[in-house]
Amino acid sequence: MGDLRLGRLTFPAGRFAVMAIVNRTPDSFYDQGATFAFDRAWRRVEQVVAEGADIVDVGGVKAGAGEPVSEDEEIDRVAGLVGAIRETYPQVVVSVDTYRARTADALCEAGADLVNDTWAGADPDVATVAARHGAGLVCSHTGGLRPRSLPHRVRYDDVVADVVAHTVAQAERAAALGVPRESILIDPTHDFGKNTFHSLELTRRLDALVATGWPVLVSLSRKDFVGETLDLPVDERLAGTLAATAVSAWHGARVFRAHDVAATRQVLDMVASIRGDRPPSAPLRGLT
Repeated sequence: MGDLRLGRLTFPAGRFAVMAIVNRTPDSFYDQGATFAFDRAWRRVEQVVAEGADIVDVGGVKAGAGEPVSEDEEIDRVAGLVGAIRETYPQVVVSVDTYRARTADALCEAGADLVNDTWAGADPDVATVAARHGAGLVCSHTGGLRPRSLPHRVRYDDVVADVVAHTVAQAERAAALGVPRESILIDPTHDFGKNTFHSLELTRRLDALVATGWPVLVSLSRKDFVGETLDLPVDERLAGTLAATAVSAWHGARVFRAHDVAATRQVLDMVASIRGDRPPSAPLRGLT
């Protein structure tokens, strides 16, 4: 595995990156609009940077079904925050969670380094926008599901093979359009176009995605597959999320999109140390 380059940062093989979620939406599934107001969103940014986030991922439209949001409204919600992060925290990678090319273009102009397209190229011009700005791109998988729609009785002959085929094809297309190869990631996109059994299998066999050579991003945080596996509501899914995080890290995922930054960082540091990629911070036992 080679270096992953996003914005001003380089993540060598063996270094995990935490992508903090900041939602400028009134109806997000987890925080229910807790960071919709700009001042609250900014406090969240300050918090996650202090907790060790490498990437801040800002979104202006709820991923699931909900009230329609125009492109102009999405840009208005996000652009100012993107610009403020870029100016205040130049060492942090700024990511934008959008599936629309015009939105991506405006937010890259505002300072975004990475376009997190969670709807699998539904707007094919998103990759062209990323290439024009020299931004990175996340290539995702939804099984053909349209943006902001829910899966219904979805089936795959082999969900892992389907994810590999579609994300790699998007990554190669993006590279051909001019997106820097070292700034392209693939994301199995747990729950999107999938049931809980699919998301569990993707976690169990994540090494198949890692074997493609493209850096793998996982977005596991408090998702329905965790809740359905453990029969727990959203606010009680942290332990299950962290278990899936540890497994994904062991298999070789590189970037972890998370609500709980400090806890995620601790899990990733522990996995890195077990793997031998990170020395213990304060080794004393049996040494003195």
